[in-house]
Amino acid sequence: MSVLEFGFLVLAGVAAGLTGSIAGLASLISYPALLAIGLPPVTANITNTVSLVLNSVGSVSASRPELTGQARRLLPLGVAALLGGTAGAVLLLLTPSGAFERIVPFLIAGASAAILIQRPPRELAEEGHREHPVPGDPWWLALGTFAVCIYGGYFGAAAGVLMLAMYLLGTGETLPRGNAMKNLILGVANSVAAVGFVLFASIAWSAALPLAIGLFLGGRLGPRIVRRSPPGALRKIIAVAGLALAVRLGIQAFS
Repeated sequence: MSVLEFGFLVLAGVAAGLTGSIAGLASLISYPALLAIGLPPVTANITNTVSLVLNSVGSVSASRPELTGQARRLLPLGVAALLGGTAGAVLLLLTPSGAFERIVPFLIAGASAAILIQRPPRELAEEGHREHPVPGDPWWLALGTFAVCIYGGYFGAAAGVLMLAMYLLGTGETLPRGNAMKNLILGVANSVAAVGFVLFASIAWSAALPLAIGLFLGGRLGPRIVRRSPPGALRKIIAVAGLALAVRLGIQAFS
């Protein structure tokens, strides 16, 4: 790999890390970047998943204030993510990811719309990021996490948008706290999928390293931006980006 390609992947990783830790759309940047340097699609997909582990490390390490007091809910969600990520990785290794291509645009569009229109009552009632008790979450939250993590390990496009919409709708948390939940739980799913790929698949390590460095740096910055941004405006940006991705994937799937 040339110095130019190395630098390109670091910069792409920073942009993807920011996008991923804020909106759950890291692969919108990181995956095309891997294709741009000549990796075949399957190798790029697997290499991208492995690199994204560093995005989660960066974003979770920067989200400690938002994760405070959430351990009780995160444990069952983490178990669901572990099982879902494992199942998704196994599916990807055994079957082509094209089975999801015509369904994915509708999933992403629906999640993006939910982020756009949803205004959790506690987000309206609270200012800042004070600690507060975690309420009883709906029974389906762990099941939904399991399903999204299967999708994330198998196909991956905008899995973070799906998860963020589900957590905001299901918990009524503020955007920064819901986003921190998403980063941690999706990180669990990506990590277990990455372990499977390291053991049983071919990874382009020369590309994974610079991409992972950038993803870590971008992941560290993202939660700070979410913490300081107007939640209403940020919701609209996430929703519009998700809808744009849904349109793009829809055109590719049905053309």
